[in-house]
Amino acid sequence: MSKLTDPKNLSKTELEAGTSFAPRFDANGLILAVVTDAESDAILMAAYMNEEALRLTFNTGFVHFFSRSRNSLWKKGESSGELLEFVEMRVDCDQDILQVRATQRGAGAACHTGRKTCFYRAVAMDDDGFSVKDLGIKPLFDPNERYK
Repeated sequence: MSKLTDPKNLSKTELEAGTSFAPRFDANGLILAVVTDAESDAILMAAYMNEEALRLTFNTGFVHFFSRSRNSLWKKGESSGELLEFVEMRVDCDQDILQVRATQRGAGAACHTGRKTCFYRAVAMDDDGFSVKDLGIKPLFDPNERYK
């Protein structure tokens, strides 16, 4: 089993420009993973991974995460059929955020609301404060039917 490099053992230059993968997990052992469509690079969703989810993603070819609310691993789409087939993982400059490039399977909805993306609303600000505007991205399936 391949070991991950401890980022504390790397210089800033090694961390930012070297060839060692040294993910900077937070105090809870988690790292943010932003999932994008492998073809278009459109953002589909974001969730957290722990080391086990990261390894399962590479070993199975399907994206896995760690649920903070359920305190458990989960394979994206296991209950809905909306799987994310793993294509590539990228890491940002200081190795504290991952980009997971994936191909959607099923109806093509990454979001539990049935939409292609979890980012279906825009945030605006005016004199009255902040508001959220729906961008008109319609669900591809009825989540009430899918998640019985």
